[in-house]
Amino acid sequence: MRIAVNTRLLLSDKLDGIGWFTWHTLKHITAAQPDTEFIFFFDRKWDPRFEFGPNVKPVALFPQARHPFLYYLWFEQSIPAALKKHRADLFLSPDGYLSLSTNVKQVPVIHDLNFEHYPKDLPFLTRSYYKYYFPRFAAKAARIATVSEFSKKDIMECYHIGSEKIDVVYNGVNELYRPSEPAVAKATREKYTGGAPYFLFVGMLHQRKNIANLFRAYDQFRESNESGMKLLIVGHKKWWTTEMEQVFNTMKHKDDVIFTGRMPIEELVKVVGSAFAMTYVSVFEGFGVPIIEAMKSGVPVITSNVTSMPEVAGGAALLADPFDVDSITSAMARLWNEKGLKDQLVAAGLNRAEDFSWSKTSSLLWSCITRAL
Repeated sequence: MRIAVNTRLLLSDKLDGIGWFTWHTLKHITAAQPDTEFIFFFDRKWDPRFEFGPNVKPVALFPQARHPFLYYLWFEQSIPAALKKHRADLFLSPDGYLSLSTNVKQVPVIHDLNFEHYPKDLPFLTRSYYKYYFPRFAAKAARIATVSEFSKKDIMECYHIGSEKIDVVYNGVNELYRPSEPAVAKATREKYTGGAPYFLFVGMLHQRKNIANLFRAYDQFRESNESGMKLLIVGHKKWWTTEMEQVFNTMKHKDDVIFTGRMPIEELVKVVGSAFAMTYVSVFEGFGVPIIEAMKSGVPVITSNVTSMPEVAGGAALLADPFDVDSITSAMARLWNEKGLKDQLVAAGLNRAEDFSWSKTSSLLWSCITRAL
């Protein structure tokens, strides 16, 4: 059997959420299915580290698909030709994009439909492509994988897809995440915040991540709590907006906000494990991997009470209304001031994190693939 895979988001040293999903699931699946041939379709020269085993054949297809016009060329011309040439039995697409120009069975992983609910968060051409093609991808798919019950329901309602066609494949969590040893935590705080405790955000600095309200809430928290707390922001500023810039520039405590940019996983593990708390108050998520990464690291979590985040938190986090700055501030203050609350959340989070692993994710995804076949 030959399974072709869209691996265009496996980018050397630039893995983000879907890239990590692709990396972990394919590492497990290719090892667990040695008699299956996997053809990895890249849109550029690949890193040899992505050749996970002797049953993996990497192929570079033109053009580099990083723009809606190029998405069309890659998925509607290059992919159908390559599927035919390599006689693929199924096309797996971890980023949700499919080809409408092939009769080969296809399985997309549709992580979320943020663009249907917040279309203005994306550039015009990108959101136009998504809103036109993704309903058609969902209809074309042999089966659909998604990462939460929330996202499953959203796909069903937005695209009128039956429940029986969609499999929930929860994200996993990297085994590298763990509570930091006291000496490591101290050294990490010295390196980034001069030894001060810090609230932490990890992720792309995108509009839906609610960075502006996080800034507002942090400023309010500092005004009413003598904590010396810093705010550490880990992520790429690709989607930095005018609102984020304006709010940041008006903060009284903006000098205590530290931007690190993207960092290697080995360093990120230390930074997460040394935080006072993860503050992940996005307005929309299909899953929210940093929630589980923090829990596995023994770090309490403040997250949003909307979309998938309560489902993922499973009662082991403080929930706040992401649209209400006072609600976020209140959660920060509770965690700082209420005796025993942090320890309670740490224990609950460590227990909740045990429900998620990449081996479980990979097994669920493989089951979805075999049902499609």
